[in-house]
Amino acid sequence: MSSHQHYIDKVQAFESLDNILALREQVDAYHEWLTNNFTHQPIAKLVLGRAVFVDNLIQRIWRILELDTTPELCLCAVGGYGRGHLNLHSDIDLLILSKTPIDKDIQQKVSLFVTALWDLGLDIGQSVRTLKETIQLAQEDITIATNLLESRILIGDKKVFEQLTSKITHKKFWPSIKFYKAKVEEQQARHRKFHDTSYNLEPNIKENPGCLRDIQNIGWIAKKHYKVFDGDQLVQKNFMTAEELRELQDCREFLWHMRFALHMVAGRSENRLLFEHQPEVANLLGYGENKTAVETMMKRFFVIVRRVGELNQVLLQYFADEFVIRFRPWKRKKLTEDFEITNGLLLARHEEVFEMPAGVLQMFLTIAEAKGITGLHSSTLRLLRNARRRYETLELCQLESCRHLFMKLLKHPNFFGLSWQLMHKHGVMAIYSHDWAHIVGLMQFDLFHSYTVDEHTNRLIRNIFRYTQPEFKDDFPRCSAICNNYPKLELLYIAAIYHDICKGKGGDHSELGSEAVKDFCQLHGISKSNTQLVAWLVENHLLMSVVAQRKDINDPQVIYEFCERTYDETHLNLLYALTLADIRATNSTLLNDWKASLLKQLYTSTLNAFRSGLEKPETTEVQEQEKREDALEELTHTKVSSAQAKRLWQTFPNEYFLRYSAKQISWHTQTILKTATDKLVIAINNQVHPGGTAVFVFHKDQDYLFSSICSSLDRKNFNIHDAIIMNTNDGYALDTFIVLEEEGNQATKKRFKDIQDAVKEAVKNQSEPSVPNRIPRIIKPFQIQTNITWVEHKNDKRSRMEIEALDTPGLLVKIGRVFFNNNITIHAAKVATIGERAEDFFVLTNKSGEPLTDEEKSTVSSELRAALKINPSK
Repeated sequence: MSSHQHYIDKVQAFESLDNILALREQVDAYHEWLTNNFTHQPIAKLVLGRAVFVDNLIQRIWRILELDTTPELCLCAVGGYGRGHLNLHSDIDLLILSKTPIDKDIQQKVSLFVTALWDLGLDIGQSVRTLKETIQLAQEDITIATNLLESRILIGDKKVFEQLTSKITHKKFWPSIKFYKAKVEEQQARHRKFHDTSYNLEPNIKENPGCLRDIQNIGWIAKKHYKVFDGDQLVQKNFMTAEELRELQDCREFLWHMRFALHMVAGRSENRLLFEHQPEVANLLGYGENKTAVETMMKRFFVIVRRVGELNQVLLQYFADEFVIRFRPWKRKKLTEDFEITNGLLLARHEEVFEMPAGVLQMFLTIAEAKGITGLHSSTLRLLRNARRRYETLELCQLESCRHLFMKLLKHPNFFGLSWQLMHKHGVMAIYSHDWAHIVGLMQFDLFHSYTVDEHTNRLIRNIFRYTQPEFKDDFPRCSAICNNYPKLELLYIAAIYHDICKGKGGDHSELGSEAVKDFCQLHGISKSNTQLVAWLVENHLLMSVVAQRKDINDPQVIYEFCERTYDETHLNLLYALTLADIRATNSTLLNDWKASLLKQLYTSTLNAFRSGLEKPETTEVQEQEKREDALEELTHTKVSSAQAKRLWQTFPNEYFLRYSAKQISWHTQTILKTATDKLVIAINNQVHPGGTAVFVFHKDQDYLFSSICSSLDRKNFNIHDAIIMNTNDGYALDTFIVLEEEGNQATKKRFKDIQDAVKEAVKNQSEPSVPNRIPRIIKPFQIQTNITWVEHKNDKRSRMEIEALDTPGLLVKIGRVFFNNNITIHAAKVATIGERAEDFFVLTNKSGEPLTDEEKSTVSSELRAALKINPSK
């Protein structure tokens, strides 16, 4: 059976480069051996073994070209290769170092050497420099200096390499404190690229906060100062404990495993764990092949990167305390018998500070009550890490002393600032509650959630806290007023903590969470009525968002039903504040002005209904008449006369006056009357539908009009979020589309022409629009079954259909085609994209203007499922 040494021997047997293809076959065979042994060999043996194999290969070629006989010339491994670590497709960084500039003959041989390595399929990064050039560039560039720090000679003149080593280890070459500061700044800049979070759902295994680069940074800084190149030596120097070294090594091995598997799946040097690669990587790592397997793998990954991030903070801060700021005057202030502030960091005054479990929570109460604290001192954090391990099986909430302190924290006005952030960051919530431990690192394999469940919940809580801070009162003034005026804000925080805590447990997480939070409230002595309020918030935390985005909130019946489900103003206020905070914490682009306007409209309509004592919605006749009168009032100061408006409105269906506001009716009326009746009317406005760009179309109705407009707008990169589709009594289409740019903002006036061109193109093309076949890379990994629900409604004059499907290009066109082929009329559409999932709502009638029969519903449902079926090969 072949072994690692077998392939080294094969390479060493080559005497010339005449048969480079045969040598390439040996290299490829070795890489195949690596992949075949991925599950059979320790990962360290594969990563270190590949470096040894490449050492022998490179040395052999160097000798074949007789470069080893050249005086004052050597070949060095730098960067990761210099450390002796090479993942499956990692690039190989080489420094060809000479005492003086090399002559043309040697240049030619070096060129042949590099070409041969490329011909062998190796990803080479090489530089040819003199000793003087190397030192000068390294003094100017921290990256080059870092690469040289772990350089090693492969072959050649050892004296030249020793001269390099002597220079780069000299105390004047990047003094350790200067080196430390540069590497910390470099790390901070790198973290900012990832929005300072480890919880990216498509992480870069090399560069992401908490990943391999953070481990390497610890080593670089320590090794530069102590001039040692082995972790055990750093333990002997008291830079880290033996336990911390083992933990770093375990974390590194996990990340090596994941990176090796990723290289196997991608077939190249790929460090981004993209969604499309995650299922195969999970399978290679032994987690299985389904969605749950990916989520299990990623949960483990996020736990690992949190541990690395914490160790990185402890060790780099320890270095700073010992060597960077030790000679500065220390600003110290005693807070309690247990803690003091030292240069802004909370320092434990003795090692028994966490001897009792309650001491952990007492520290966070100290942070909430004190001023001037910016973080935890490295020694405090080390003590906390040890205490966390000691108490992780206890579940602190089962101890009365801990419950008492936790409730004090929840009620403290400052707790959810820095104190909560540190509590979350350092895993204390996971030992307080096993419910919370369940969601630590828990990801959802979708495009909707940008963060793990615990990180999302942390961000939601921080959003609520911002409502209470004076400097943010103008961001969401209504929510700020709600939270600042509510006397028991801890109830909202508890709902926030528990709103997603049962995700990943199977079943409806809202219902399960409602039961879980009841147990929490009972355990913590919260009254029955307050418990019911919190449980209701948890169970209904998605209600307002669903109604606003998927229901017709202009329908009085929808508002009436929402009133019934929210009970009173208190429930409504807290749900509104929770909903906005939740949406903003899901991903950075989710809450755009359009969605905010829908939520605001739903909130104010419901609040007005509560305050007016409205038990039943006004009759449609009364509402319609009020709208007509208000619209005529709007038209008073325009060129449109009352008689002109009324004459035009005679052709409009009664429903039109229910669906639009007086301001919108006035805008439509003016637009139509100033245009010849046989001309296409297109009006675009950013004011009449708050948060969205309204596209009003008035034209003689024609086949495929809805589908064609959707298709044309899609080609111009506009997203449709709402549509009101109507016909006048004399056969004109009276349609409004609400569109947004792909980033979620309104269209600029410069883009209005693109919208006009799209509509004109759609009207001109009276044939069935084409649908793109290509499926974007980002959504290929997701399997979503098309789900169609026919919704009951007290107004039975129309059918209401909800559809969930994978959000593929041309989705609305495909849906519109099915409706057209079955003589179905669309009266309204609400379109929501939730990551990779489309959740659309339609109001429909059949060719007779009646609700669809059961047979028609069945036919439409079957044809929609067939039309939206995905061919994964495309």
